[in-house]
Amino acid sequence: MNKRAGIGFYIFLVIFVFLVMFPFIWVFLTSIKPVGEIFTSFSWFTSNPTVESYEAALTNRPLLRYMLNSFIVSTVTTILAVGCAAFASYAVTRLPIKGKGLFLGVVLAASMFPQVAVISPIFNIVTELGLRNSYTGLIIPYMTISLPLSIWILSTFFQKIPFELEESAKLDGASPFQTFRKIILPLATPGIFTTAILVFIAAWNEYLFALTINSDDVWRTVPVGISMYQSEYSVPWGDISAATVIVTIPIVILVLIFQRRIVSGLTSGSVKE
Repeated sequence: MNKRAGIGFYIFLVIFVFLVMFPFIWVFLTSIKPVGEIFTSFSWFTSNPTVESYEAALTNRPLLRYMLNSFIVSTVTTILAVGCAAFASYAVTRLPIKGKGLFLGVVLAASMFPQVAVISPIFNIVTELGLRNSYTGLIIPYMTISLPLSIWILSTFFQKIPFELEESAKLDGASPFQTFRKIILPLATPGIFTTAILVFIAAWNEYLFALTINSDDVWRTVPVGISMYQSEYSVPWGDISAATVIVTIPIVILVLIFQRRIVSGLTSGSVKE
């Protein structure tokens, strides 16, 4: 018999959602305030809402160019990382290969390295290859930090697929690649989709590599571009708030459109019959 949630649950839910959304709400309310009120008043709402900060955010800096750079780098990184991780995860979890545990251990260890520990050698490699101030120069390091996470997540999903399906395909004469393409991939679609979303968001928000490798303003991504709004003597909080709202909207829309697939991927295999 199902029990209805009490009023306490809904009060807790409202408070929790408010706390989670508070930073974005505050940034949005700041973005529609006149510049003078931002520094002179600490009130939540303004009686004179304006879009001046949005106009300034789009005209003072090439924000749309930053967004295009982030979109290209994040998309290519996601496709390459998830594609390579899918093959690696299939080999580790489904094929009779020795040293699987050691391989996954190395992958896990690689994911634990902080970015600041590897930025120097990666910067030297990218510089020697002449890839600074380019999309490729960012995609390479993004791949290095995205692959370990992708392999671990996809390995979990691949392990939950019944081996009987793969054995039946082998009896029918299917090659390992045909089994991977026609059986494993369709069944692991929720996990692949979830992994792709996580990799895309991580690449979209990455700051350290983007700041170090792409120093030319034309090649900067969103996080670095927004940090460049401040000048030597002032910080235009209105412009920064408006830019933050603008660049957050695509991610929010992406998550809202595919929320069912994301939830399905995160909960896939969590309940056994």
